[in-house]
Amino acid sequence: MSLLRDHDLARAFDHASHTYDSLTSLNPGYRTDLLRSARRLRLPGDGAGLHILDLGCGTGASTLALLRAAPRARITAVDASAGMLRRATAKPWPAHVRFLHLTAEEVAAADEGPFDAVFAAYLFRNVTDPDALLGSVRTLLRPGGRLAVHEYSLSGSRTHRALWTAICRGVVIPAGTLTGDRALYRHLWHSVLAFDTAPAFRDRLTRAGFTGVRAAPVAGWQTGIVHTFLARNGLRAEGAGLPAGDGAGTAKERTR
Repeated sequence: MSLLRDHDLARAFDHASHTYDSLTSLNPGYRTDLLRSARRLRLPGDGAGLHILDLGCGTGASTLALLRAAPRARITAVDASAGMLRRATAKPWPAHVRFLHLTAEEVAAADEGPFDAVFAAYLFRNVTDPDALLGSVRTLLRPGGRLAVHEYSLSGSRTHRALWTAICRGVVIPAGTLTGDRALYRHLWHSVLAFDTAPAFRDRLTRAGFTGVRAAPVAGWQTGIVHTFLARNGLRAEGAGLPAGDGAGTAKERTR
């Protein structure tokens, strides 16, 4: 199956935007896992004085996770789908959160940075050139800035690959078919199978020049299917104000 890309994918998300929150709410742990990944950035002082980029914000679930993890940070959230953004901006937000209709690739040219941290949820397997986007992310991040990628990236185990296919065939695609979005949810199924395994994406981040790269699994049924990838933009800069550790699996997170 050919995957949806660029404008075709944005249009598919536009069409699915009116039911997207309802469908994701059926996924146990969806929002909890996003919050866990946002907290793994370990932004100090509730994010006071920091500027965070939510890259591929969709209907705002990832933005809300960032707001809860760093309530005093300034957050810029971007997405290529106008429909998804309409759903996001219809929700109540504080003044220090704003939304922009931009593709991930357009953010660097829009002169929106630099950012102290970038959060990207369910994005990289959907872009045509993930290496080019990682290069752009590095230009957007301050030296020592943090990256957290929350992504469907299989462990490499045949068991997890089979589990993902079973869930897509038995739950995800039938639900998407009922809403008229079968093509998008078939894309979801195949895009995960075609994307990097967790070790491969960790290696991709290292090749792109990120340091301190590691992957941490999420909890529940998605263990081995969804991972948080944590990295830094080079060595920690003097005065950057960000902690040196990645914080995966901290005691605070384990109690959530």
